[in-house]
Amino acid sequence: MTEGINKLVAGIRRFFLISLILIASGGVVAGYWSYQLAQQELHLTGAPELLEIKRGDHAKSILNDLAQRGWLTQAVTPSYFASRVWARPEGLQAGVYQVRDGQSLFELWQQLRQGDQYQFSIALIEGQTLAQWLTAIGAHPYLAGTEELRSGGELVTKVTGSDQLNSLEGYLAPDTYHFYAGTAALKLLRTAYTAQQQRLLDAWQQRADDLPYATPYELLIMASIIEKETGLGSERDLVSSVFVNRLNTGMRLQSDPTTIYGIDNFDGNLTRAHLRETTAYNTYRIDGLPPTPIAMPSQASLIAAAQPATSPYFYFVADGSGGHVFSETLTEHNRAVNRYQRGKH
Repeated sequence: MTEGINKLVAGIRRFFLISLILIASGGVVAGYWSYQLAQQELHLTGAPELLEIKRGDHAKSILNDLAQRGWLTQAVTPSYFASRVWARPEGLQAGVYQVRDGQSLFELWQQLRQGDQYQFSIALIEGQTLAQWLTAIGAHPYLAGTEELRSGGELVTKVTGSDQLNSLEGYLAPDTYHFYAGTAALKLLRTAYTAQQQRLLDAWQQRADDLPYATPYELLIMASIIEKETGLGSERDLVSSVFVNRLNTGMRLQSDPTTIYGIDNFDGNLTRAHLRETTAYNTYRIDGLPPTPIAMPSQASLIAAAQPATSPYFYFVADGSGGHVFSETLTEHNRAVNRYQRGKH
């Protein structure tokens, strides 16, 4: 009887010992597969690429996606169980990530768990109009809520929080803006609006004496004209001085860019008929400033509007090399026009 009990106990011990060995062996196998999978390098064919992780994605679906893209060379199926050992799917953060050639799978998993997302950028360029900016922002595939950009007058209120403005033209700061996938387009516009408000305030507070501007908004309008008239930083303050001299003596601005802004569907050819037409923006026909800015002015143009050079000039004409020739009198100006625009010497 005793001998039978001893055999039974010994059998039970062997069973548990074998079970422990199998469990330990399974752990070793899992650890081996985990290590092998983690160290595997991703193979991309060229430049870094983007990988989008959506809410609810788990380890298996991500590994399958990597394999379908051809970035994984090791078989995925036997590794899935092992991957659960070192990568908890609930720890992965949704977003868009940059993946580079030679990066290990473990390094990628660390990115996903830390939320180290790819940062996108968009350049909103000085001298372009609000319409051009909205088109560029609306076309970006990783900005959210771009349908709100088509909300007309409501857009101004959504961006500024006020119903006092009629348009955002000129009120947004040109710059390169960085953001993560899913950022609201309105958030980007609000950032640009806040930045431009501060730039305009700084320029207004540092403005020269006796400028012909009653409000910061008038200075903003002038800055937008300067922005469109020249791309040379070295002559912005001279262009500003020409327009200040004209306003101070009652002359019309006679600015082509303002006139063009007021032409619907402008085809690139400014004609005499355009110059004769009376519109709110045709400064050949109206006195003073146009009613709104005509583009998004840079900080440099805001400063030039606030601090024009002191000059005797009332005229300028493009010299064909990106700059302008400035003149005091109409006679001098006409000679410059003949030389640089009409090829007469």
